[in-house]
Amino acid sequence: MASTSDIRKGLCIRYNNDIFKIIEFLHVKPGKGPAFVRTKLKSVTSGKVIDNTFSAGHKIEDVRVETRKFQFLYNDGDTFHFMNTEDYNQIELQKDILESYDLMKEGEIVTVMTNADDGIPLSVEMPASVVLEVTHSEPGVKGNTATNATKPATLETGAKINVPLFINEGDKIKVDTEKGSYIERIKE
Repeated sequence: MASTSDIRKGLCIRYNNDIFKIIEFLHVKPGKGPAFVRTKLKSVTSGKVIDNTFSAGHKIEDVRVETRKFQFLYNDGDTFHFMNTEDYNQIELQKDILESYDLMKEGEIVTVMTNADDGIPLSVEMPASVVLEVTHSEPGVKGNTATNATKPATLETGAKINVPLFINEGDKIKVDTEKGSYIERIKE
C-alpha cells in the first residue's frame, strides 16, 4: 500500500476495480482545510481518462510493474508488433494502449510496462523525443515571419504536426512525443 505522498507521473494504481496510470498530478495545500492531491488517471484497459482528487494521506493500492525494452517491428491495422531486446520474444499490442503510436517508426526502442503479477502489458512509453523525416510540407511564404508562424507537415510515419515555415520536405526534425510538437531541425 502506498499513500498520496508516493504519487508520481507514470505510477500504476488499482482504483475502482481497474488499473489506472497517473498521467498528471498536483499537490494542493489550500490556506483553509486539509491538503489534497488532484490527479488525472488513464485506464490501462479502456484508455478512458478521469479526474480524481485524493485527500492527503489517503491509502492507494499501487500495482507492481516491470519495465522492459522492446523494439517496434511493424503494425498491421490496429495491432502493433514488438520484440523484446533481451530474449527476442515477440508480443502484439493493440493501438488503444499506445499513446503516441503515430510517431513510432520501425526499429524504435520503447519501454513496455507489464503487471508483475500476471504479465499483462499496461502501457508503452516512448522516448522523450524522436527524429523523423518530413515527407510532405507546403513551401513557406516569405515575409510571413513576424509572428511565430507555422505550417502543417506530414512525417514519415504519417503523423501530422505543425512546423516552422523554414522546414522543407526531406528535413529531419526532432519531435516531442508527449506533446506531439516540433522541437528542432536536425543538421546532418
